[in-house]
Amino acid sequence: MKLSELKPPKGAVHKRKRVGRGDGSGHGGTSGKGAKGQNARSGGGVSPSFEGGQMPLTRRLPKRGFHNNFSKDVVTVNVGDLNRFPQGSVVDMAALMSNGLIKKRGDILKILGNGTIDYPLTLKVHALSKSAREKIEASGGTIEVI
Repeated sequence: MKLSELKPPKGAVHKRKRVGRGDGSGHGGTSGKGAKGQNARSGGGVSPSFEGGQMPLTRRLPKRGFHNNFSKDVVTVNVGDLNRFPQGSVVDMAALMSNGLIKKRGDILKILGNGTIDYPLTLKVHALSKSAREKIEASGGTIEVI
């Protein structure tokens, strides 16, 4: 048996229903939509959440919590993770993404103080913790707050 000889079993493949192609097709006239009404119209029908005029479930259930539309997405990296970069390199959001340390771009890039670093790096970040600043400056690195 060759790949070109494969075909689906009998009855598995159906012919496409072509509606509105005359009465001889069996789907002429109203094209299987019945006569008139909301569902027979172009673009007609109701949304999946519509419950026939009954108060919808989304409006019956109590609402809880609060979502801050102005919140910032903070991406954090530890000082110890920066050892992946060669000495003297510039570390910013793009460099961290290409190195696989962060998965997505955030609004704020913050460096935290977990771990150690032994050689100088140039960091372009939005924020960093006190301990991270001390460790980076002790290794001879420079910090540029964006």
